[in-house]
Amino acid sequence: MHATQAYSATSATSPLAPATIPRREPTDRDIQIEILYCGVCHSDLHFARNEWGFTQYPAVPGHEIVGRVTRVGPAVTRFQVGDLAGVGCLVDADLSCPHCQKGLEQFSPTSVMTYGSMDKHLNLPTYGGYSEDIVVDEHFVLKIPSNLDLAAVAPLLCAGITTYSPLRHWKVGPGQKVGVVGLGGLGHMAVKFARAFGAEVIVFTTSPSKRDDALRLGAHQVVVSTDPAEMARHAGTFDFILDCVSADHDLNTYLGMLGVDGNLTLVGAPEKPLPVASFSLIMGRKSLSGSLIGGLAETQEMLDFCGEHGITSDIEMIRMDQINEAYERMLRSDVKYRFVIDMATLKGA
Repeated sequence: MHATQAYSATSATSPLAPATIPRREPTDRDIQIEILYCGVCHSDLHFARNEWGFTQYPAVPGHEIVGRVTRVGPAVTRFQVGDLAGVGCLVDADLSCPHCQKGLEQFSPTSVMTYGSMDKHLNLPTYGGYSEDIVVDEHFVLKIPSNLDLAAVAPLLCAGITTYSPLRHWKVGPGQKVGVVGLGGLGHMAVKFARAFGAEVIVFTTSPSKRDDALRLGAHQVVVSTDPAEMARHAGTFDFILDCVSADHDLNTYLGMLGVDGNLTLVGAPEKPLPVASFSLIMGRKSLSGSLIGGLAETQEMLDFCGEHGITSDIEMIRMDQINEAYERMLRSDVKYRFVIDMATLKGA
């Protein structure tokens, strides 16, 4: 075991502050990664403030990790010291269950999250990427395309795969009309992917001021969802809609935008249940579904696709000591579109 510098919360109400945490020494199958950049996800804030009710303190968030390999175990075959590497929301699972065998590690009952789970080697909680380094089983480490901006790659490990996976699952492509609800950290990635897949992309937003940005990111049209006339023009015409909003909103409105056999997939997670009227689904044989990140193979596919098409997240770089301010700004939706921590600043924080 070795000690590493990190930023952690010691309670649900305490700000994140410098700390020292334990990391295991690499086992035969492990890779140790010096963390260069870590994205800031809204889930980090939920976790730090115990809004899900399972946080153990000290809590170190961060699951959008990009870095460089510094050590490898003797059984490691896919990485060498010096390679670029990424770690997302998962760091372990038994790999023997039916979900793992299908490449759906995210649904495994034995999956270990990057933070908030248990490290079976140390019998301690897992600690995330707001730290100098991390040690992860090779299966859960991803190769990073060398042609992309490393800092802007970090959010792909969560925001990227969260939107890529459902678009791929529902076979979004040319000839389809696709809606994206909300233009935030998730929504802006959904726009980029749906456009790259060849679909006609329409963004739904409550903010007319986001129209120009949505078009810049790749949307063909922007619909202000509070304008009844704009909404009526598109009613019943969508093949697929990806809902990226975590605030309270009316799902029935967006189900009404779908055509026959259309699907609305949720990737946002509103705090309270959202009512759905049966006739919103029955009339048109529509479906409502949800999606959670992706498995390791699909995440690697996503990264390779981004490398081929030059896709990254739009980011604002921050220092480690700006994380508490960043959390407050996230609550105000004051970021375009993802904060990323320059982890070199941890040493002086």
